[in-house]
Amino acid sequence: MRVRQLGGAVLLCALALPARAADKPAYAIKVADSEVPKEVQEPIRTLLAGKAVQLADAKDEVQLEVWLRKELPVKATEAQLKNGLTYREVPISSVMGVLRVSKPIFDYRKQKVNPGVYTLRFGYQPMDGDHMGTAPYSEFCLICPAAEDKKPDLMEVKALQELSARTTEGHPAVLVLFPGKGAGPEPKLVNKGSGHWVLLWQVEGSADGKKGPLLLGLTLVGTSASA
Repeated sequence: MRVRQLGGAVLLCALALPARAADKPAYAIKVADSEVPKEVQEPIRTLLAGKAVQLADAKDEVQLEVWLRKELPVKATEAQLKNGLTYREVPISSVMGVLRVSKPIFDYRKQKVNPGVYTLRFGYQPMDGDHMGTAPYSEFCLICPAAEDKKPDLMEVKALQELSARTTEGHPAVLVLFPGKGAGPEPKLVNKGSGHWVLLWQVEGSADGKKGPLLLGLTLVGTSASA
């Protein structure tokens, strides 16, 4: 009888182990005191917050790291700053942060982004027939080679696209921005479904010496269904 009971207990344990493994999320984040990579040019480096968010897979292997700006210049009224900023108040081509890729990832267009260090600049999806309906939202961060992004000044759209295109030697590399509802001072990772994992984090925007929160929803993992 004891042998049978023991065998049953072992069987139950064996069945429980895969269930626990399956419950572990595909991705998780943690905040780290990680130094900004040397590839980031000094004028941009000084704008970044001291802490990074690391994205790890289910094997606890770090895939990428993100540093955001300490303060983001915006074009906003005092009322907009008070009530909460939106992406519409962010000037096109603004430096949003820096991305370090440890293992190859794919941008929203399913383009391969190789390990390296990149800046993230704000942009919009072109309103033309080639792009309409390919993403749930029209705001993006363009991934640009950090070594070639010399200063944080705003850029012409064409120059920004050409810089980002050097990341993949093709189309500009992009990460879609979701609405940042639910974001706060501490970063959190949200599964939006359909393979989309979004980093929610509050950024401080500033205009004319006044400040207000911008709720950011940066897609770290996820590609377009039409890519």
